[in-house]
Amino acid sequence: MNLLTYVMHLAGSGAIAYYSAAQIRDPKTRPNVLAGFQLAESGSVPFLQTLSDRAAAEGDTWLAEKLAKHAEDEKRHGQIFAHALKQLDKKVIDFKSSKETTKETTKESKSQEGRSPFFAAYFKGYSPEQLKPAVTAWDVFMPSTYILELDASKDFARMANVLPESDPTARNLKLGMLNIAKDETGHAAYLYEAMMRRMSATQVQKLVDEWRTRKVDALMAFASNMLQSKNNNASLVQDAAPSESDSELMAA
Repeated sequence: MNLLTYVMHLAGSGAIAYYSAAQIRDPKTRPNVLAGFQLAESGSVPFLQTLSDRAAAEGDTWLAEKLAKHAEDEKRHGQIFAHALKQLDKKVIDFKSSKETTKETTKESKSQEGRSPFFAAYFKGYSPEQLKPAVTAWDVFMPSTYILELDASKDFARMANVLPESDPTARNLKLGMLNIAKDETGHAAYLYEAMMRRMSATQVQKLVDEWRTRKVDALMAFASNMLQSKNNNASLVQDAAPSESDSELMAA
């Protein structure tokens, strides 16, 4: 990574960290942030499970087991965020409740990349077909996900640390997010090891630098989108019914 990219990485990451921290600290915007995290974490589970099956079929038992655990972790993360929403008497909107929104939900679950300026920039040059778990190249999945997991570990820790200790609900969320941050660190570690098992150190560094640069470009695209008010931040939450049980969520 050259100096300019490094400086832009620091600036972009700092700006996004400030924005995210402000959003999750504010009780008014916190539910929508949590809902976004729940959808993202839970939505990645089928992708990772498919990759795990693929790795097993290719004879890489070690990678298959790591990916399977990764999928289980993401599932649990989704449950943590769902429980946090439940404590706020909120839940993710049931988009399947109407025909009009079902199409949007289907698009969301199939490909976040196609809807987000961030992912459009991050995966520039790759078609949605090329990014499907059954066919995506390992030297695309591993470094791109490594960068995202590595940064997510730091982002979740920063957001957790701005939550007020005086509020029991916020404190519980803080503890949950700190645990998630540790998981993300572990995910980044196994992905880096997976690359080192398949490639030379020079090749790995080249890929890491490439995807770090892509991440910087993606952050710039995200920031530009926000400044131009193209991001409507549509609500992802609705009030939870008083009779709903959160026993499954507590199990997380």
